[in-house]
Amino acid sequence: MLMRTDPFRELDRLAQQVFDSARPAAMQMDAYRAGDDLIVHFDLPGIDPESIDLDVEQSVLNVRAERRSPAPEGADVIVAERPTGTFTRQLFLGDTLDTERIDAAYDAGVLTLRIPVAERAKPRRIQISGGARKQLAS
Repeated sequence: MLMRTDPFRELDRLAQQVFDSARPAAMQMDAYRAGDDLIVHFDLPGIDPESIDLDVEQSVLNVRAERRSPAPEGADVIVAERPTGTFTRQLFLGDTLDTERIDAAYDAGVLTLRIPVAERAKPRRIQISGGARKQLAS
């Protein structure tokens, strides 16, 4: 059995629940470009994949997830330090990304998005046409 040994920690936890419950919590993320993709990892430990919602409207990606308490209704909770509730994050995507082909996977508490760079934004070689110089008639 776990014992409560720090009364101030409990007060901090209660204050956080009271004052922070009105706003959704942000989720931690990493993002980097690998080849022709933008890779984004969101830390969502303990989240049921069915509670994750992803949507893109214009160039804004919205990520929403919910973590519920594992304690059954009416249980006498001894310690509750893991945050529960709704977690949200918005990413503003540039028009150089192909939002029609976003791939999402959830594994080991990490949501990974792979967003391809749009074809029009990829570097390309421009061929220069050569021709004989026009000679002016005298």
